[in-house]
Amino acid sequence: MKVISSLLPYIQIVLAIVLIAVILLQQTGAAMGGAFGGSDNFSSAFHTRRGFERTLFITTIVIGILFAASAIINLIY
Repeated sequence: MKVISSLLPYIQIVLAIVLIAVILLQQTGAAMGGAFGGSDNFSSAFHTRRGFERTLFITTIVIGILFAASAIINLIY
């Protein structure tokens, strides 16, 4: 238990940095006007992710879950 409590802050820092990087790598189809409620000429709300974009999306979800789990484990120990 002592090993987990001593390594957990470092694991959380690494997960947080990787999560920020993965989120910043994702593209959005909306322009700045679409981000603030304006309309675009093409609908980007429904978009099928393929290839690297899908992998990046799933990776973001997994890293987010790992980060949340590490935060909960940190509360317990």
